[in-house]
Amino acid sequence: MQPDRFGNQTVSRGLAVDQGLRAHFQRVYNVMAGGLVLTGLSAWVTSQIPAMVGFLQYAQSNPLIGLLIAFSPMIIIMSVFNPAASRRMSSATLSLVFFGFSAYFGWLLSTIFLAFTAESIARVFFVTAATFAAMSIWGYTTKRDLSGMGSFLMMGMIGLLIAMVVNMFMASSMMSFVISAAGVLIYTLLTAFDTQNIKESYHESYGQEANAKMAVMGSLGLYLNFIMLFQFLLQFMGNRN
Repeated sequence: MQPDRFGNQTVSRGLAVDQGLRAHFQRVYNVMAGGLVLTGLSAWVTSQIPAMVGFLQYAQSNPLIGLLIAFSPMIIIMSVFNPAASRRMSSATLSLVFFGFSAYFGWLLSTIFLAFTAESIARVFFVTAATFAAMSIWGYTTKRDLSGMGSFLMMGMIGLLIAMVVNMFMASSMMSFVISAAGVLIYTLLTAFDTQNIKESYHESYGQEANAKMAVMGSLGLYLNFIMLFQFLLQFMGNRN
């Protein structure tokens, strides 16, 4: 059917795509929010179990074990959330795996309740949420193509990772400050970049199941941006116990 002289069919298709995109982003943010809630609960519960906290503190004092635990989220992401593995899972299974990963990440973050005051953790969380929301809205609404930032941000993350590993052995306060400043900048920009990428990758023709999987993968990227941004801001703004 051709559109009439007022373009009603074209308008209808545009509205359908717009509604589908809004629903897609609602799913992305809902899954991400669920992951953040699980991470927070897991971190708090673990912090109340002395044996768990004692193991993590011992691991942090041992460089080799500390490196293994620090890199474990990356290992999980590369082995479980890679394209080949995600294709074999249904969207529901992929969501459950994401929530399990979120709970595990909370276990890793539990020591922040010992290192920082609860008041400063809450304050930094709200600052992180406001920063994340602002950058995500900008990434969604801007007409500027942010794809050019991809290679810059990837190089920045690699450099940041190398610097963090080196500083585990050097324990330099100045390097820690530089790492935190770079981390805030990188993950702030990544939030806008990933939001636009999620928007550009959606298309209703892919089907409900494929788009549901992409929503979970998009949630994972934004979740990691939020968590990393929170940790780096905590180094700046957190009050230590």
